[in-house]
Amino acid sequence: MMTLQEIINSIESLPTEDKEYLFEFLRQQRIENRRVEILANAQEVMQAFKDGTAKRGSVDDLIADLLGDDGGSCLE
Repeated sequence: MMTLQEIINSIESLPTEDKEYLFEFLRQQRIENRRVEILANAQEVMQAFKDGTAKRGSVDDLIADLLGDDGGSCLE
């Protein structure tokens, strides 16, 4: 297995066009990974909503809950 420094050195030795291709490939991979993460979160929230376990309330309730302002959750 290559060390990170070896990988960096290999990348630096690539022609500019190959570097651009690599960076675009990595950017697309990051976008796709984020899409998968967002989908998983959305499915979890939708299931919680269907199960009746999703928290509900106003924006002020959410902020108070996140900050722990009231000692207990004001969200349902």
